[in-house]
Amino acid sequence: MSGLQTEFEFTLPRGYVDENGNLHRRGTMRLATAMDEIAPLRDPRVRQNQAYLVIILLARVVTRLGSIEQVTPHEMESLFTADLAFLQRLYRQINEHGTSSVTAQCPQCSADVEVDLASLGGSLATPSGESTRR
Repeated sequence: MSGLQTEFEFTLPRGYVDENGNLHRRGTMRLATAMDEIAPLRDPRVRQNQAYLVIILLARVVTRLGSIEQVTPHEMESLFTADLAFLQRLYRQINEHGTSSVTAQCPQCSADVEVDLASLGGSLATPSGESTRR
């Protein structure tokens, strides 16, 4: 699969805090397969609550979260809502467009800039290089 990027590194805006109090912010998400979207529909948790679909789906495609190499629904359930929303946006971006980059317009100078969603981690940089938290 030459030329096709299938894994994308990311940094969570807040991060997952494990049972030992360790913070995990950097991770990897892979492109989803058709089975990744079909299999969760068979899960009884999804049948009881359709909103749980995103938890199962993200647990399948997030391949690493900090030092955690086997991401499970437990980790996804324990994310802060900002991190869950971030992963949902990243999932849509990479699976619909094959890239984690989007074109955005600078609110200060109106210039079009290429922004890598995976590296934002919840912050935006202005053209002067200043970082602003969202």
